[in-house]
Amino acid sequence: MSRAAELASIQGVAKAWAKCVADGTSITDSFNITSLADTGTALQTLTIANDMANANYSSLATSIDSTCILIADSHATGTYRLVSRNNAGTLTDSITHSALFGDVA
Repeated sequence: MSRAAELASIQGVAKAWAKCVADGTSITDSFNITSLADTGTALQTLTIANDMANANYSSLATSIDSTCILIADSHATGTYRLVSRNNAGTLTDSITHSALFGDVA
């Protein structure tokens, strides 16, 4: 059994995570993430390698920039989107960190 398959079966561990550069063009490091799409200023869509069992998984997201608010939205079994806003509410690029918790399909 691969390490990824072993982790996928353990409750309470992240089933996917990623750190992405601010402009949304590349993934710095990740687990169970295959790609990143820059879908607009402050909008990043990540593709999950081994899909989640359903779209009801939990996601955590944070930015390295203390003046930004980062949320994960648009959950699907195979993708999720990160949205970054500054304190004024304006969409702004930021370095992103995200993790997913739930069951893998």
